[in-house]
Amino acid sequence: MEGKLRIAGTVAESIVDGPGFRYTVFTQGCPHHCPGCHNPQTHDFDGGTEMKLSVLFADIVKNKFVRGVTLSGGEPFCQAEPLFTLAKALKEDGRHLMAFTGYTFEQLLELPDPYVQRLIGMLDLLVDGPFILAERDIELRFRGSANQRVLDVPKSLAEGAPVWAEQYR
Repeated sequence: MEGKLRIAGTVAESIVDGPGFRYTVFTQGCPHHCPGCHNPQTHDFDGGTEMKLSVLFADIVKNKFVRGVTLSGGEPFCQAEPLFTLAKALKEDGRHLMAFTGYTFEQLLELPDPYVQRLIGMLDLLVDGPFILAERDIELRFRGSANQRVLDVPKSLAEGAPVWAEQYR
């Protein structure tokens, strides 16, 4: 697998970044700069380190107990092309895929980068919307503020509109 991804880091075994036992990739670079962001060190597009996709993929699949992968950040959709390449290989390997984004689902659909659409098509779940400090709620599952949604991506794409993953509403 060719290509590189700029990352802030990874967590090889997570139970807090999505359903089940997962691997989390924290991408580097974010245009949103949400006040109160949980990962402000990921904002600088020149920060972090570059990692070969083949090395990252091998690290993810070496643990047979990891069934899901979460793309977090930073803003994953700023690196849609390499993430699509990775996501496609992970999906072919039977992994559940989830991403966090500061964009809304509707905004993502309007972005001109064709790889954004392709990456969305690989996802099972999407947590969308910026973190809003005034709406922070630590009781919410997989999201930091009440404005954010946990979306069922296949249903959302079929409907052409955001569809909540009801178990996370």
